[in-house]
Amino acid sequence: MKNIMKKNGTNHRKGGRAPASAVHLEFTHPAAATVCVAGTFNDWRPESTPMISFNDGHWMKGLALPPGRYEYRLVVDGEWMPDPLTPETAPNPFGGLNSVITVPAQSA
Repeated sequence: MKNIMKKNGTNHRKGGRAPASAVHLEFTHPAAATVCVAGTFNDWRPESTPMISFNDGHWMKGLALPPGRYEYRLVVDGEWMPDPLTPETAPNPFGGLNSVITVPAQSA
């Protein structure tokens, strides 16, 4: 069964009005074959944001996000899970937790 998420109380802007900030996600899983990121910033489509493997079980992904609050989950070999390195979470409509990242506005 495909896990489909919906936007949960997000507060972010599209259209590039505010300058984007670099966000780096990291994950370690020695046995993972694929790791992707699905969230409010990519309409919950994991295939659009694959993480890069460094062949030692370490995965990374850089994102450019405008200021706002974003919910996301990691998709590890097809299994959806919260990011263990992100302390802030929010409940999702499926009884689990989404990870939350907040990108602050850049000061002028």
